[in-house]
Amino acid sequence: MFRYSLSRILLFSITLWLLSIFTFALNYWYPGDPLTNMSGVVGEMTTAYQQESINRAMDSTIFRQYGQYIAHLVEGNWGISLSTQEPVFTAMRHHLGASLELIILGSAVAIVLGLPLGTYAALRQRQWQDKLIMTLSLSTYSIPVFWFAQLAILLFAIQLGWSPIAGQIHPLYAIETQTGSILLDIILSDVEYRGAAFINALQHLWLPTLVVALIPLTMLIRMIRSAVLDTLQLNHIKAARVRGLSDTTILFKHVLPTAIQPVLREAGLQFSVLVTNIIIVEVVFNWPGLGGWLVKSIFERDYPVLQGGLLCLAMLILVANFTIDLLHAWRYPQTRDVIDAD
Repeated sequence: MFRYSLSRILLFSITLWLLSIFTFALNYWYPGDPLTNMSGVVGEMTTAYQQESINRAMDSTIFRQYGQYIAHLVEGNWGISLSTQEPVFTAMRHHLGASLELIILGSAVAIVLGLPLGTYAALRQRQWQDKLIMTLSLSTYSIPVFWFAQLAILLFAIQLGWSPIAGQIHPLYAIETQTGSILLDIILSDVEYRGAAFINALQHLWLPTLVVALIPLTMLIRMIRSAVLDTLQLNHIKAARVRGLSDTTILFKHVLPTAIQPVLREAGLQFSVLVTNIIIVEVVFNWPGLGGWLVKSIFERDYPVLQGGLLCLAMLILVANFTIDLLHAWRYPQTRDVIDAD
């Protein structure tokens, strides 16, 4: 496990370094002054200290500029927004919390629904239950997320009135933003109407969460079904049946632990798809997360925000894949044994 973890850490570090080079190069690809694109400090808004820092940076080599760029990233100095003049790192933390709220809840919904539905479909292979689940799964997967989100708003928000159209919470609930996650912010607040605010936040939250969970749910159903069917044909499963073990024992102690292995291996790729869907859902539902923040920066040509948003999303995907790799290797030792042997 140590050698495998070391190789994953090395690969993660190299990827992160290449990512930093790419984001640093964006400052020279954007139109305008590279130092303004990097810092967000514009003309007459500069203080004497800032102007002196800019002059020193202009006189330095590109390698020194890259070193200063990395040092600023580590310090949390990610520049200033060209549109709001707000520090990018401070705003990013709040937007990240809002996005993580949708990601965690959407993933939880996909796992809670996808795992039993995929297993049930495999156990009812070629029966009407299996055909119904797979038909719905394939049909739902074929619907574009942006279209499904608008249909969900039209049906549940406008026609039925079960959910607000957009936003995190009603503006009348003055909840101070601390983490970006509206549920956590309500819990951490000391307002008297926390209960009513929490219910209102859930009313805003459930519909975008279901839309976010749509694609991971359909993919998980199909992967679990395929993995369970393959596992049921293994010799040790047949031997367990011969020994007289009950179907429930075989399913929970032998089939599912084995079937989860290929699904966990693909979880990193599915997380990338989930992050892509998050960007679309946040724009449609006007959710104050990283996706909506990033798209807004594109239209406003706010280069420091665009650079910081891209860096944050890429790091989020890298960290998730790194964690999944370590979890997979810890849970299934044969994976790391093969890599160590190579």
